[in-house]
Amino acid sequence: MLKTITLGSCVQVQGLLVKQLEDGSLVVSVGDRTYRGRPVSAAPAAFA
Repeated sequence: MLKTITLGSCVQVQGLLVKQLEDGSLVVSVGDRTYRGRPVSAAPAAFA
């Protein structure tokens, strides 16, 4: 499953979910590298 995480305040990484940690952060894999960060919130639903 693809997930997007934030590293620091500006950088975002999208990759395959490896695991979810107890503190709520996610580990994603991109190629041969793994990254740990906070999940990006879903965009709010558009008003009809």
